[in-house]
Amino acid sequence: MERKPTRRDFLKTVAAGAGALALGATGGGALRTATDRVTLGRSGVVVSRLGMGTGTNGGQVQRALGQEAFTRLIRHGLERGITFFDTADNYNGMHEMLRAALVGVDRSRIQIQCKIPGDKYADPLAELDRFRKEVGTDYFDTFLIHHVRTADWPSTQRRLMDQLETAKERGAIRAHGVSIHGLEPLAAAPAVDWLDMAFVRVNHNGTHMDGPTGAWSEPGRRDEALGHIRRLHDRGAGVVGMKLVGNGNFTDPAVREQSIRFVMGLPYVDAVVMGFKTPQEIDEALRRMNAALGA
Repeated sequence: MERKPTRRDFLKTVAAGAGALALGATGGGALRTATDRVTLGRSGVVVSRLGMGTGTNGGQVQRALGQEAFTRLIRHGLERGITFFDTADNYNGMHEMLRAALVGVDRSRIQIQCKIPGDKYADPLAELDRFRKEVGTDYFDTFLIHHVRTADWPSTQRRLMDQLETAKERGAIRAHGVSIHGLEPLAAAPAVDWLDMAFVRVNHNGTHMDGPTGAWSEPGRRDEALGHIRRLHDRGAGVVGMKLVGNGNFTDPAVREQSIRFVMGLPYVDAVVMGFKTPQEIDEALRRMNAALGA
């Protein structure tokens, strides 16, 4: 369904400066940048190292921009070399806003991640078809069971996992996985061979990372969570990080710098997704990631 993107395709999507950096990174291995194309574990899915999220506070932040400003934001990210976009069913209208923002963009040159609740729908495959229509895509590159919170999710979600395997066989999705909230579900994940990739919370000090109950406000046990994330990666699953700036809590630029440097130094985090509300925030993230990666 999707032809393999070439280097020429990729460079056409980015501004000249970002394109030159990406060429240097992929051409000789001398540089690593925020807009490198990286492979998510055994999934074979290749994404930009930095992805853009559409669900800050459930999508409230992005919805509040309105379509025109949101489209400008997405196009700014594309011009800077970001090709990976994250959305979800419960972001209330962000499917349609993302579709409008991507009108005219070559689908083979971008990657879209979507998520579905694990216990909401009687016919998840029918809902997947609806999601594809809402976003305006024939397939999702990565498709996740959203917000798993209990240690027994590999058994309680088995029916949905089997259905997503069917969806992958049919070409409706390219890879499947879960987004994880809580130490117990995170600890269970490395043993699950079904996982192509996982969406995990990670930053330098555990803010909104995984704790013993998975509660939103509890302090995360950073080092314990990192051990599980490393094991996930070692088993071949792709790892995409979220909450790099503590869900927006890191208002001090020095703290954002510390967190981004910390996460970029983790060899078992393949890519990250961040939510933005201004082009300046995108540029800051790119600048800080590039500096942390040595570009």
